[in-house]
Amino acid sequence: MHPEPDVNAAPGDAVPAARPVRLPVWIRRTLGEGARYADTARAVRSNHLHTVCEEARCPNRGECWNRGTATFMLLGDTCTRACGFCAVKTGRPGWFDSQEPERVRAAVEAMALDYVVLTSVNRDDLADGGAGVFAETLARLRRMNPAIGVEFLTPDFRNTQSAAITRILAALDEVTALGAMTPVRLVWGHNLETVPRLYRHARRGSKYARSLELLAAIARLPGVDAKSALMLGLGETRDEVVMVMEDLRRAGVQRLSLGQYLRPSRDHLPVVEFIHPEIFGQYECIGRELGFGWIKAGPLVRSSYHAEEIQKHSEPYESINGI
Repeated sequence: MHPEPDVNAAPGDAVPAARPVRLPVWIRRTLGEGARYADTARAVRSNHLHTVCEEARCPNRGECWNRGTATFMLLGDTCTRACGFCAVKTGRPGWFDSQEPERVRAAVEAMALDYVVLTSVNRDDLADGGAGVFAETLARLRRMNPAIGVEFLTPDFRNTQSAAITRILAALDEVTALGAMTPVRLVWGHNLETVPRLYRHARRGSKYARSLELLAAIARLPGVDAKSALMLGLGETRDEVVMVMEDLRRAGVQRLSLGQYLRPSRDHLPVVEFIHPEIFGQYECIGRELGFGWIKAGPLVRSSYHAEEIQKHSEPYESINGI
């Protein structure tokens, strides 16, 4: 594990000065709205749910919703932290709905999904950091369909990591009693997002070491695969990216996605560099050499991009960059 950045360093020591950059031709957004897009939107809105697709302004929403997939965002639309890269609004949530897990279950049933991705805002105001809602949603989904694939993308559960893990593991254990014909794993993701040197500016309120500790604890759980993600283009160096990948492997993380940071608005951190698809392809190769069992890397790759394919990770590896 590598050390935390120097909190006394001057801003210029942490983040390179951003040069004006034009959007390259390989950054393309799929905005079309087909028949399944409308069905997905209807299922989400009729159950009064939030999605990271909308709240984080994901460039892949058109593509994913047309495939009938969406990433449900639990615990409301207001985050207690203020990351410099994130479009989700920040504030004091003051919101909690015990019926949210059931509404997610109903939406999943309506969409006939066999793989579900659940994420949330940071809820440092809650005693369990929101772990109970993740656990209850998992339990309801597995009661509906014991074979359903579920992927979490959770916060770091600051100050309550051990209790959060215990609560979620108890819900995962329910699948045994439900009599699934085959073991169904939980993919549990937590994103490091960037390299340690840039945490002070990009991930205020978070700590690299704390996030890595959570991932290491997740990786030790039976029936759970640990996953993480990095966004590139904030001023990190190639060596720093590789060092983080090495840290993740030492922690036991098996799955990794790498994508291009895109500035949501002028109020967010600027893009320092647009990473060429060939470079993403090189990172994929490095990741395979390091031992990641599943890896996707590309300009528009996001944490949950084609997440349902994770069930096919034992099939021959295929690069999305054609490299």
